[in-house]
Amino acid sequence: MSVVGIDVGFQNCYIAVARSGGIETIANEYSDRCTPACVSLASKNRSIGNAAKSQMITNFKNTVHGFKKFHGRAFDDPIVQAERSKVPYTLHKMSNGNVGIKVRYLDEDRVFTIEQVTAMLLTKLKETSESALKKPVADCVISVPSFFTDAERRSVIDAAQIAGLNCLRLINDTTAVALAYGIYKQDLPTPEEKPRNVVFVDIGHSSYQVNIAAFNKGKLKVLATSFDSYLGGRNFDEVLVDYFCEEFKTKYKINVKENPRALIRLTQECEKLKKLMSANSSDLPMNIECFMNDIDVSGKMNRAHFEELCARYLDRIEAPLKVAMEQAKLTREDIYAVEVVGGGTRSPAIKDRISKFFCKDISTTLNADEAVARGCALQCAILSPAFKVREFSITDVVPFPITLRWKSSSDEGVGECEVFSKNHPAPFSKVITFHKKEPFDLEAFYSNQQELPYPDTRIGWFTVQNVIPQPDGDNSKVKVKVRVNIHGIFSVSSASLIEKQKGEADDVPMDTEPTVQNEGKQEEKHPSLLIEDDSYNYEEESKMQVDHEDAQPREQADSTNQPGEEAGASSTDNKEGGAAEKQEPNSGACAPKVKVKSIDLPIVANTIRQLGRDVLNSFVENEGKMIMQDKLEKERNDAKNAVEEYVYDLRDKLCSIYEKFISEDDSSRLTLMLEDTENWLYEEGEDQPKQVYVDKLAELKRFGQPIQDRHREHEERPKAFDELGKKIQLFMKAVEAYKQKDERYDHLEAAEIAKVEQCVNETMNWMNSKMNAQSKLTIAQDPAVKVTEIIAKTQDLDRICSAVINKPKPKVELPPDEKDKNGEAQNGPVNGQSGPEVKTEAKGENPHPTKPRTGEMEVD
Repeated sequence: MSVVGIDVGFQNCYIAVARSGGIETIANEYSDRCTPACVSLASKNRSIGNAAKSQMITNFKNTVHGFKKFHGRAFDDPIVQAERSKVPYTLHKMSNGNVGIKVRYLDEDRVFTIEQVTAMLLTKLKETSESALKKPVADCVISVPSFFTDAERRSVIDAAQIAGLNCLRLINDTTAVALAYGIYKQDLPTPEEKPRNVVFVDIGHSSYQVNIAAFNKGKLKVLATSFDSYLGGRNFDEVLVDYFCEEFKTKYKINVKENPRALIRLTQECEKLKKLMSANSSDLPMNIECFMNDIDVSGKMNRAHFEELCARYLDRIEAPLKVAMEQAKLTREDIYAVEVVGGGTRSPAIKDRISKFFCKDISTTLNADEAVARGCALQCAILSPAFKVREFSITDVVPFPITLRWKSSSDEGVGECEVFSKNHPAPFSKVITFHKKEPFDLEAFYSNQQELPYPDTRIGWFTVQNVIPQPDGDNSKVKVKVRVNIHGIFSVSSASLIEKQKGEADDVPMDTEPTVQNEGKQEEKHPSLLIEDDSYNYEEESKMQVDHEDAQPREQADSTNQPGEEAGASSTDNKEGGAAEKQEPNSGACAPKVKVKSIDLPIVANTIRQLGRDVLNSFVENEGKMIMQDKLEKERNDAKNAVEEYVYDLRDKLCSIYEKFISEDDSSRLTLMLEDTENWLYEEGEDQPKQVYVDKLAELKRFGQPIQDRHREHEERPKAFDELGKKIQLFMKAVEAYKQKDERYDHLEAAEIAKVEQCVNETMNWMNSKMNAQSKLTIAQDPAVKVTEIIAKTQDLDRICSAVINKPKPKVELPPDEKDKNGEAQNGPVNGQSGPEVKTEAKGENPHPTKPRTGEMEVD
């Protein structure tokens, strides 16, 4: 079973795998551990990763990059509209209001959703990991920013499913970094000791995240998270781009922003310049040839000037740090270390501000680029049954407070409450008890609009169906289980109706639930809500139920849940209800017993911007078709490249090593044929089916293969004849030795030796005749004998003659009298006296010839 962690970044992606007892970041087919988050669509196929990045300039309208921020967002979202001006491709408004990307693929205009584009990228990452692991990949853990909302997280899970990946968990970027940091630490405090608090700062290409985690031995607990989702490395790139655009406008009279190709080239050069300034404070030049309108441009920048230009962004570094510290309720003295990751943290100015805020040196013990992917792979190994990992529990937090609002069709019992506060532990489940007579709706939404980096606070609507009053007309008790699962996604996972019945206990087998003592008090506080949590003390004995869930498939991870999704939820709720509710002490002995049973209720979910099941299945099918199209196009290109390679290789060798092995006339004709094939490849042969290239290669080999064969035969024939000659001499010497009465062959029959002699003579005559025939031919002619024939003749000679010459001598048996004499001489009497016979069995060689051999002795 594969264990893969994927860091899908805004600009680049990294893959880490668990193998050979550790975590390893794998490289792609370009031997690069970094795969660009880039997809290029063309008339025949898709290019993804490094190949797509190389087309960002030549095919900029159909090359998609920087699409991570579009997950789960509407086309009219302010963030989408702001990003729209920064991308060279076209954004399209889908029928459901979501963002689509319009490109030209297979010679027709197509619109792909963000889920489909991300699935293309994940498909490439999946193929890369399968190539490295040499086995199929399905299970994985994918990282997302900690500030991603429900809609954005569901969008990523849908993309993984389209790509054929089973996402065991969506893990926050900074949580993955914390896991990669803490799981290897051997000196963490014990659970009874004060935890070690570490701050993790992740500044990537498009976002800035802060995480404060508390570590104990085998335990990681996130205390607080904060972020600036609009601050990252690309902001600093844009500063350089704007600066040089203005400079070039003044200096060269060109408007770079009107030319998408020139703007992309300038952005790439500014990224390189920014990285150089991180390590060098002197003036650095930037030169671009044929930049725009055949004009060569140049400029320069130094670190001090650059930091002045970026002052407004550098001033935003401290705010998330301060927010995280306030939420965690920690002081600077409580912080053990500050770890920084992400490409943006390489800037000295950013490091200085982080260091000054905490009044301590920052740590860079983790790989700035690969730490997230390594943490994802570790989490996948923990969740996978195929790997044994040291126990290490992870408790994440809810980034934004979640409120639940309920409403019945009769407009009675309307209300709301906050079910998950900010930085509430996650994954987590809570059971809420309602008193209702009819079906009712639940609306989940984020409470704090100001800090939410998303314009829509709604999470979804959930309708609890089949709610009916009790037989006596009273409100029914409905227990609803809500949760934030392992992906950080909110859902209403189950609902059950507690039905009361009267009768003898033995009549109907069901769980009993005593009369509630403080039921009246509860209805005074809130007539329709009872939440089992310590933050809402509506019962005398309030309960908090934690559900540390394992990874689940999508049907259980999303909010489209069916009744009874969580087995055992009703029985657990009854136990809790029984513990909290007690019978009144004044109820008489003759009072009828109250029995209850739990009935699962169906839930209809409608979440924000969630893909439907039918749509998702169609996307999975379309992705499979595109994968097959890519495969066929690759095979076609390989066949074309094989023809081109053969033309260049053969033409080069005709003027060198093959020159003597072809006549002058044939060489001229073949050279002309190769030139015609080359011209055909770049004209009408530019775009032909695979079989056309296969046939063209076969036609060329029909003329070129004999030349290659003659060259190979000429090179290998002397060695083959030499081997045959050695065998002939070897067996001739054996025949002569027999005739000289050599004792080595005195056990052989005369007929056998005659057979060997005849075979040797025949082979020698055959070799002489072939060598004479070959000597009469030129090397430009086909050989009289092939190397394979010589090797076969050598093997036949060796097989026939070796069987005779190497025939072992028969063993000679001694007469019985000789055996007795030898035995007595060897053993002899013990101490010169007759006695029991002693047999000695020697064990191995005697290492000391002057000492007696030791062994085991048997006495008869």
